[in-house]
Amino acid sequence: MMIDFKNLNLNQLLSENEFEKKVKSFLEHWLSDEKTVLVQTSGSTGIPKIFEIEKSKMMNSAEMTCNFLGLKEGDTALLCLPVEYISGKMMVVRSVIKNLILNVTEPSLRPLQNVDHEIDFCAMTPLQVENSLDELHWIKNIIIGGAAVSESLKNKIFNTLGSKGSQRIFETYGMSETLSHIALKQIYPVSEVFFTAFENVDISTDERGCLRICAPQLNAEVLQTNDLVEIKNNNQFRFLGRIDNVINSGGAKIFPEQLEALVKKEIPNEVVFTGREDERLGQKLILVIEGQKSQGIIDKIVAIPFEKSFHRPKEIIFIEKIPRTPNGKIDRIALKNIQ
Repeated sequence: MMIDFKNLNLNQLLSENEFEKKVKSFLEHWLSDEKTVLVQTSGSTGIPKIFEIEKSKMMNSAEMTCNFLGLKEGDTALLCLPVEYISGKMMVVRSVIKNLILNVTEPSLRPLQNVDHEIDFCAMTPLQVENSLDELHWIKNIIIGGAAVSESLKNKIFNTLGSKGSQRIFETYGMSETLSHIALKQIYPVSEVFFTAFENVDISTDERGCLRICAPQLNAEVLQTNDLVEIKNNNQFRFLGRIDNVINSGGAKIFPEQLEALVKKEIPNEVVFTGREDERLGQKLILVIEGQKSQGIIDKIVAIPFEKSFHRPKEIIFIEKIPRTPNGKIDRIALKNIQ
């Protein structure tokens, strides 16, 4: 299904599958007199919940993203994310406010497999990008959200597109409460370390070093996150890890996300560092690897020059499948329960 928002006629939109019906239903609600939209959270950091968002604030968010990327009327976009979540809804809203031409394709691990023409803008998850490397050249601007972009995936993007491609690919920072994202970090063709927050978004940290977000155009409340960050200046920050994921091993605080990024430079498998209760250390550092047990992979991990001795895992476990939430994020809570 293709929707030209400059010449929108809902009656002429023919829905061929359940996903297209959901998109049309959301559009009908969006164009109604209702002032709010119901959004479901992913449940990756707690129990999934549904909350109301003002349409006006979603429009503000859409403007921020479109202005940052320089999108304009008549540009093309691709929707390949579920519309139950804020990520999919915001792709539709961006298309509405900028009069984009939206190509709707059912969410899958290979959303670009039938694309045969250039598209100006698309939002994808890391797994979707991982499975679409050979088709990325069709998309001018890609934003990747839902989970952190691994070093392994960044390397694959560079190896596929070359170092001087014309595409721009960004990693996003945000959550449902910030209406998708409030900051972007370019990972291709320039590889940036710090996220850049949008205009009119103020960032600071609390006494724990966790990010605090003040974005009145998106949310009336000051949002206090559990994300440990390093702030470079008024609008740039580096993500260190979630404070509730921090592993305390023998009194040393370990940020699993940083260790995972290091390991993923060496092996292609999905990996998760987690802590297991230990009488001596409090928590013992465990590395969980998705896939069949491999001595070759173990040897590569043993050879990694970890910055600290306590960063080296005390145990390496292989499992068939690392649990994920419905929208593809690693479910660390479920993983602890199956260790």
